[in-house]
Amino acid sequence: MTRQFLVAFFLAFVLQNGTCNGIKWLFPAATWRQNTVFSAATWSTVGLLCSTKALFKTPSVLALNQTQHCKQLEGLVVSQVQLCRSNLELMQTIIQAAREVIKTCRKTFSDMRWNCSSIELAPNYLLDLERGTRESAFVYALSAAAISHTIARACTTGDLPGCSCGPIPGETPGPGYRWGGCADNLNYGLVMGSKFSDAPMKMKKSGSQANKLMHLHNSEVGRQALKASLEMKCKCHGVSGSCSIKTCWRGLQELRDIALDLKNKYLSATKVVHRPMGTRKHLVPKDLDIRPVKETELVYLQSSPDFCMKNEKVGSHGTQDRQCNKTSNGSDSCDLMCCGRGYNPYMDKVVERCHCKYHWCCYVTCKKCERTVERYVCK
Repeated sequence: MTRQFLVAFFLAFVLQNGTCNGIKWLFPAATWRQNTVFSAATWSTVGLLCSTKALFKTPSVLALNQTQHCKQLEGLVVSQVQLCRSNLELMQTIIQAAREVIKTCRKTFSDMRWNCSSIELAPNYLLDLERGTRESAFVYALSAAAISHTIARACTTGDLPGCSCGPIPGETPGPGYRWGGCADNLNYGLVMGSKFSDAPMKMKKSGSQANKLMHLHNSEVGRQALKASLEMKCKCHGVSGSCSIKTCWRGLQELRDIALDLKNKYLSATKVVHRPMGTRKHLVPKDLDIRPVKETELVYLQSSPDFCMKNEKVGSHGTQDRQCNKTSNGSDSCDLMCCGRGYNPYMDKVVERCHCKYHWCCYVTCKKCERTVERYVCK
C-alpha cells in the first residue's frame, strides 16, 4: 500500500466519525514520528480530523490488501464502507478537498476576530468548533461544498474514472454561442459528496439530535451555495480574435468565491432551538417572530463570544498581537480588531520586484527592491 492510499482512507474516517461532536481540524505534524507510515509532511495535507483517540488506537502500519482497506478502518459507517469499496479512487479527491477547506477558511476569515485558527490547535481544540456555533456552521457548510466541488472538478479533469464531463444543457444557446467544452459534473459531485459527508449524521448513534439536524442543514446550505455558483463560461473562436463564435459550458466558481457567499450567510445566520413541532422536534428560530428558517441560510444553536479576549472556556482565541489595518473601516480595522484596547506600531521590511523590463522575445527581468512599511498589531 502506498502512503497516499492510507492517508486517503484515514481521512475518510476522520472526516465523518459518527461520534464526533463537531469538526476537528488539522492534526499537528509534530505528533507523528518521521519513521511512521504517516510522516509529518503527509499529515500536513490532511484536515478535518475528528477523533484523535481512535486514530492513536490504529496501528501505524497496516498489512492489508486492497479488498480489506475499507473494512479495517474504524469509524466508517456501513454506507461509507460500501462507497469506499466501490470508489477507491474517490478518497484522494477528498484529501484535496480537505486541504482546500483549511486554506480557504483561513483566507476567508483573515480579516475578522475569529480567523479559523483552530485548525492549528489540534488536538486541544477550543469550543468555537466543538459547540453548535455559527463558526462550526460555516465550517460544515464549507466542508460539504468543498467535497462536492472537488469531486465535480475531478470528473472534468479525468481524475475520477467513474465520471466524466457534466451533461450538455437542454436549452439552445443564443446566436453566436454553442455548447461545447467539458462542464463541471455538478450532479455527480453533489450525489457522491452528500452520500459520504452526511452518512454518519444519519446514523442513530451520532450525538444529539439537535446537533445532527444543525450539521445536516448547514451541510445542505453549503451544497446549495455550490449549486448557485454554477455559471456559463465561454471561449472565443474566430479570425484574428474576432470572437464570431463562442463555445460555452457550465462551470463552477472557485471555492474562494463560494466561501465568500457562505461568509455572508455566516454573518446573517439564524439562532435556532430544538422544539416540538407536531409529533417531532425541529429546528426553529429562537425568536418566534422571525420568519421560518430558509434552506439557504446557516443556523446555529449556541451564541459565540466576541473573540476579543482569550478565554478557552468559551472558545475564544483573543486578538492580542493580531495585525490590524489602521486606515480600514471594516472588520480588520484596528478599532474593531483590537476591541478598543489600542494597537502598537512596528516597522517591517518588504522585498518586492521593481524596475521590471520586457525583453524581445519574450521574457521579463526585474530587480528586487526593499522598502520599509509601518504595520500595526493589537495590544
